[in-house]
Amino acid sequence: MLLAGDVGGTKTSLGLFDESRPGTPRVAHGRVASREAGSLEAAVDEFLGAHGRPRIDAACFGVAGVVVEGRAATTNLPWQIDERELARAIPTRRVRLLNDLEAAGYGVLLLAPDELAELQPGRPREGHRVLIAAGTGLGQALLIWQQGHHHVVASEGGHVDFAPRDERQGRLLAHLRRLHGRVSYEDVLSGPGLVAVYRFLRQDGSTPPPEPAWLAAELAQEDAAKVISEAALEGRDPVCAAALDLFVSVYGAEAGNLALKAVAVGGVIVGGGIAPKILSALSDGAFIRAFRDKGRMAKLMAEIPVRVALNPETALLGAASVAKRLLAEG
Repeated sequence: MLLAGDVGGTKTSLGLFDESRPGTPRVAHGRVASREAGSLEAAVDEFLGAHGRPRIDAACFGVAGVVVEGRAATTNLPWQIDERELARAIPTRRVRLLNDLEAAGYGVLLLAPDELAELQPGRPREGHRVLIAAGTGLGQALLIWQQGHHHVVASEGGHVDFAPRDERQGRLLAHLRRLHGRVSYEDVLSGPGLVAVYRFLRQDGSTPPPEPAWLAAELAQEDAAKVISEAALEGRDPVCAAALDLFVSVYGAEAGNLALKAVAVGGVIVGGGIAPKILSALSDGAFIRAFRDKGRMAKLMAEIPVRVALNPETALLGAASVAKRLLAEG
């Protein structure tokens, strides 16, 4: 049996996969709130206990953080994760830790056509691809085309400096700089980033519109990013709509930046938990306009396919595929 995990700042998903059956089907699945688990070992122990503690032949976990020499410090969790400690806790001889976007990159390669929504058809061809994913944070990965296959390379590109493209984004940068000092793309392109954009727009200008009482109540009681995006998509508040528009424009611009850095003629995949929920906003044109707005590189950008990954378990599938490869390697 294979054990796979997708460890995020908000939730941790775990799955058991049967490598002996065609297609390596998933036979069990569990999800826990990451901050309630205490540690990855505790989450895994509880999950395996609930499913009869099967023998684990290989395990792989995608982790939201930098992985170096088999160790990971999670970006948005107070966890220290070590392959050797996990191997003892499971127990199994074969354990691999990956950056979560690296795992998602392997998962993207397994998605069926109906699990991808097209934002720009481009001109499909062989070549490098890139993956960008906004959720609790902002992840990026490179899928390098080499010898007829894609090799996934982890990146921490979400933490590079945020670069405004117009005067309003410049004011946003100044606002966030007063709050945080240095400002990264993750400070804008994430769930907390969307909330920060909304808060900025509520005070930007000489006479910003007051926050409606119903919206203030929902923001205080529920996931604020979810409230803002839903209010925007449903047309219930103009400032929420403006916040989502700005978010989408910055998202498209940074997706384009990543595509340029890799010369990703094989395509751009927009992953993460936010994109499927705001698909109609991503599809209305602002994302692709910002994506293409690269001066003399505009023609190249128009030829790059851009799609949204719709399967919420993409990273889990990728981790399972790496675990299966570990087993095959002996």
